[in-house]
Amino acid sequence: MPRRHPDLLIVGSGIAGLYVALRAREEGLVPCILTKSRLTESNTRYAQGGIAAAVGADDSPALHFQDTLRAGAGLVDRAAARALTQEAPRRIADLARWGVPFDTVEGRVTLGREAAHSRDRILHAGGDATGLHIEETLQRRVVEEGIDVREHTHLLALRSQGREGVSLTVSSPRGEEELRGTFAVLATGGAGHLYRESSNPTIATGEGVAIAARGGALVRDMEFIQFHPTVFRREGAPRFLISEAVRGEGALLRNVQGERFMPRYHPQAELAPRDVVSRAIAFELERSGEKHVLLDATAIPRERLLLRFPTIGHFLQRQGLDLSHDLIPVAPMAHYMVGGVATNLSGESSVRGLYACGEVTSTGVHGANRLASNSLMEGLVFGERIVRSARGADRWTGVPSSNPEVLLSPAPREHGAPSPGGPLTRNGLAKLLWEQVGILRDPHRLQDAVARISRDWSIAEREREDGQEPGPAISDLLLTGLMIARGALAREESRGGHYRTDFPRARAVWRRHLGMRMRAAK
Repeated sequence: MPRRHPDLLIVGSGIAGLYVALRAREEGLVPCILTKSRLTESNTRYAQGGIAAAVGADDSPALHFQDTLRAGAGLVDRAAARALTQEAPRRIADLARWGVPFDTVEGRVTLGREAAHSRDRILHAGGDATGLHIEETLQRRVVEEGIDVREHTHLLALRSQGREGVSLTVSSPRGEEELRGTFAVLATGGAGHLYRESSNPTIATGEGVAIAARGGALVRDMEFIQFHPTVFRREGAPRFLISEAVRGEGALLRNVQGERFMPRYHPQAELAPRDVVSRAIAFELERSGEKHVLLDATAIPRERLLLRFPTIGHFLQRQGLDLSHDLIPVAPMAHYMVGGVATNLSGESSVRGLYACGEVTSTGVHGANRLASNSLMEGLVFGERIVRSARGADRWTGVPSSNPEVLLSPAPREHGAPSPGGPLTRNGLAKLLWEQVGILRDPHRLQDAVARISRDWSIAEREREDGQEPGPAISDLLLTGLMIARGALAREESRGGHYRTDFPRARAVWRRHLGMRMRAAK
């Protein structure tokens, strides 16, 4: 008899979604990929730095594990980090057998170093085009395997049917429809582009985590937004990420007066963890009133720069700059969502039948601050674990969702007056998050952000319920933004990617995860 529905409905076409689809096919499962844009568009293709795995002669999973713990500022789930670091070499072998062209010299893979890594363990492909090469290789395999891909398909809602599977409500060129599957895999990526200043493509707006929350899933640690320290910043020019690997090769950061400043902030200077470097730059900009600092790679041989960073070099050339001769204007921008849908070691969420994988998740691997180049590997390691779990369909464990510290629910109708100046648009939300829930956070701006977003989200939710908001909803963006702001207001300390000016140090009482859940309707 014909199969009625796929085994895995995979929402998202980045490295996590593509990997799950390919491994599922190899294991005899039937996957279907849904993507809100084209198959060729995702955050993965913009990942320059590379992918981390302990494959060097002087390295080990134990060292990789210790570096991950240190970067995570006391909140790393040790079991999840151990799974990632121990299984990473095998996942690299998967990519290699599928044809990912990792960079080599005389037949040996070349390894680089990035901030907070104690060894050279970052694999690259095409120099600074690692994400692009991985993405294109996996996409090609998906097409060759004949895996069903539905482009321009927006996820609107999800619902567990218990042991009967899951149903997804989607909007596509064919209209609104309901899709059924044995399992759903949420691999929708992050939310960096919710912020006005971002390194992310426009599709990275975090709807996936909002839809999961609305479907009953526990969400965790949304306050931890990682800001990349060095994104090209010039008025009138596109934002463009300047890989951390440039600093790994020896580039320095200087203020507009030409002074090197990072040694004042951390013993590792330019190779300090990302949150430290981003805050240091933010303090320098606040003090000077400037909008950028300067990245100085002029001491690095030109041939080495051209070999390692061809994509960056070509971009800068189009801006009239030469990485080997000019100081490059950079500033921190929103880059990576550390928190997300809470999952266990098998990628299971708190909703039966809903897996999650990649940046949309909170596996616990990153703690409060992601170690550079662990993100692509996280998608692979937990993608593999999802496929293994899906093969044993009767053994669902899930994540307990009782007693979250933040319960979210729309305000009553009588308290739903629009914000001053009218309801928040997507651009208005981006401006608000950047200015009030950014790198340096204070309680007054956080309280105002929570109040404004909550009020407008309540209105958007009612419009959604009344059928006034067709297609992809502003209410999803507002809900994700609200979870970020609400978590930042609740966590009264500074840790990793979250910095409070009124609580500038980590506090032992807050060495825990912060869970959120939608309040059940009465």
